Amino acid sequence: MTKPTLQQSHGPAFTRILSVGAARGDLTVPNDDLVGPIDSSDEWIQQRTGIISRVRASQGIEAVDLAVVAATEAIEKSGIDPTLIDAVIVATISNGRQTPSMAAVLADKVGANPAAAYDINAACAGYAYAVAQADALIRTGVAHYALVVGAEKLSDLVDPTDRSISFLLGDGAGAVVIGPSDYPGISSTVWGSDGSKAGAIQMNHTLQEYHRGESEWPTLRQEGQTVFRWAVWDMAKVAKQALEAAGVTSADLAAFIPHQANMRIIDEFAKLLKLPESVVIARDIATTGNTSSASIPLATHTLLAEHPELSGGLALQIGFGAGLVFGAQVVVLP
Repeated sequence: MTKPTLQQSHGPAFTRILSVGAARGDLTVPNDDLVGPIDSSDEWIQQRTGIISRVRASQGIEAVDLAVVAATEAIEKSGIDPTLIDAVIVATISNGRQTPSMAAVLADKVGANPAAAYDINAACAGYAYAVAQADALIRTGVAHYALVVGAEKLSDLVDPTDRSISFLLGDGAGAVVIGPSDYPGISSTVWGSDGSKAGAIQMNHTLQEYHRGESEWPTLRQEGQTVFRWAVWDMAKVAKQALEAAGVTSADLAAFIPHQANMRIIDEFAKLLKLPESVVIARDIATTGNTSSASIPLATHTLLAEHPELSGGLALQIGFGAGLVFGAQVVVLP
């Protein structure tokens, strides 16, 4: 008896980012509004982080609301009918509900039902992870078009008296539509993690401890020096590996778009990568803050608005964060 042969799907050889959309919190929060509870100053925050102000969302605005605005812009710019989007991936650490996924709600709100939809939690590397997955899904024929969104309302996870990370964080969402391409638009992704150092950035309590009345509401904490050293030295190596995997050099880049964690980290990155002066570096953190998984697409959106000539150029993007999770790839800017 002849054994049946399974059919496996196959898709296009190449993919690319077709468009980008963004949504930022409706409130501008300058440093002076935050310095009292942490016994600090505007000067200290700017020197340590490069942040002048950050955007946060009002109490009635949820992360999914920001995701809808960003996704709607990206879909409209792509020219793709939302019914053709058959995969929706949302990177987030701040969904206010454990279930349903933010992606399933988003897919319905933007008209992409019955797309496959799921959330991923890879912290500040989440967007890079989601881009890698969307690329793979399309090239294997599992999806035709994918909506990738990084969406965060980190102000819900902030302790205003915490000096380790609270003043860094902002709220926003960035979205891209990814689809088939006649040329390579997304390189191989270099990604990984080091969970042995998970305590470097983490929630200070569990939801179970809070539920049992054993702790206050869980908020984010970090070991600043540990994170800084890891981000600068180890992530510079990852960025170089991503360039090698893409078959390009830093001289081929039009832009460098790292996770917007800290301006000092971004500047050290640029030095270690020996980026030519012609490479435009995203520094959206100055007025947006650290928005975790939303930071790379938000920075991309700002960069293209300020430098439309970068469209079609190569950009190295790298995300890194809690769980010491990281992901980097080179993309063609839409």
